[in-house]
Amino acid sequence: MALRDDQIGGQLIGSGWLAGQGEEFLSEPASGAARRFTSATSAEVDGAARAAEDAFAAFAATTAQHRARFLDRIAAEMRAREERITVIACAETGLPEARIRAEFARTTGQLRLFAQHALTRGWLDERHDPGLPTRIPPRPDLRLIQRPVGPVAVFAASNFPLAFSVAGGDTASALAVGCPVIVKAHQAHLATSEIVADAVDTARKAERLPPGTFALLQSATRMTGTALVTHPLVRAVGFTGSTVGGRALFDLCAARPEPIPFYGELGSVNPLFVLRGAGLRRGAEIARAWATSLTQGAGQFCTKPGLVILPAGEIAERFLQVAVEALAETPSQCMLSDTIAQGFRVSIARLEEKSGVVTGHNTVAKEGRDMGPVLLRTTADAFLADPEMAEEAFGPGGLAITVADPEEAVALARSLSGQLTATVHGDPEDQAEARALFGILERKAGRLIWNGFPTGVEVADAMVHGGPFPASTNFGHTSVGTLSIRRWLRPACYQDIPSGLTPVR
Repeated sequence: MALRDDQIGGQLIGSGWLAGQGEEFLSEPASGAARRFTSATSAEVDGAARAAEDAFAAFAATTAQHRARFLDRIAAEMRAREERITVIACAETGLPEARIRAEFARTTGQLRLFAQHALTRGWLDERHDPGLPTRIPPRPDLRLIQRPVGPVAVFAASNFPLAFSVAGGDTASALAVGCPVIVKAHQAHLATSEIVADAVDTARKAERLPPGTFALLQSATRMTGTALVTHPLVRAVGFTGSTVGGRALFDLCAARPEPIPFYGELGSVNPLFVLRGAGLRRGAEIARAWATSLTQGAGQFCTKPGLVILPAGEIAERFLQVAVEALAETPSQCMLSDTIAQGFRVSIARLEEKSGVVTGHNTVAKEGRDMGPVLLRTTADAFLADPEMAEEAFGPGGLAITVADPEEAVALARSLSGQLTATVHGDPEDQAEARALFGILERKAGRLIWNGFPTGVEVADAMVHGGPFPASTNFGHTSVGTLSIRRWLRPACYQDIPSGLTPVR
């Protein structure tokens, strides 16, 4: 039975929805009435983990065709709930309807993509060394295949209530290979999460998959997340969120008696370099597009280009004039939660107090969730002298940095920590300078962009959404695209095993 409004607030564990046993709390929607929820207790976390472990052997033994049908059915069940999901997601997050519908399409498309990818054999990375019994010494028959790791915990993101949430990329990729998933919902969109979870559970039942294949936990306490990542039956964790929160969970995973992989996507300022030729010819055009990218989704995209690096002098002054004009025409936007809005205020205030920082435009609201854009500027010397300037300000704000020459731009690039993306705008005569920058930036970022903008992450085979720490906790993996499936697999070798005893593929 589909979830009704009066059923919202419990946990989805095992075979169905349970009345929550933990402490009650209220949601904080952008509009409409608050809803009552309960925080999952340690006993409920244990129940979800045990149910997932009980489901693992049967789910891992399903065929790729069966798992593909499951993912396609989740997408279908979501489409059957699209109007309700849209209304509630807009009310909870304050995001406009067009954004929610676009994200809905991306999420269901992502599910179908992994359904198709599950049917391919490439992700299995099968390798076979036939036995050589007459060789001295003899070689055994060796077969390598990737196998699912076990129950996976997924932490939903604040800024994508659908695509990086309950049925988002982490969940879809884990289910595609046969890993049960336990989702910790985000407080910014609890009711939306339960509707989507109901779609997943309905699909599970229709496909006759075991209870425990999927679970949803709601919570307003850190205890739930701590209990989840430290539970001995959880074998891997996917996380999208803040650097502070992600690092804390990462450390817990590493400190376990049996450490497990933690795939966290954390903070990124996504530097954007404008080189001289491009700045002279297209500076105004780039400035307007940068302002749009900067404020898209109230600046709450993990790929927001929060730093722009400009040649000092006429190019920088013209660029910043046009950017300020564009930002002045950008209306205030509702942020995802009061906590996120307040965190942005604190970040901007801290930047404004720093030596060498000048405020070019600031419409940051002193209270509430509606937030206007802000543009600050500084010099490379000041930026290089204060590493805190490179910290992410999650919201519609950007920091412009002027550099005296290409060598200073290179020095600034070297100073940056790991990033999700790095962008360079250049014209043909800028390619020598760009080559020097890319030699550094390819070691700093997971995705390099030429004459474009990082907001908008295509879900595709070649996409990399990750990077060196703190952009992510494992630079060898991605959280977007079909390669993300590798996070939930481990290689296993079968030596002289009869074909009837090897896993179903």
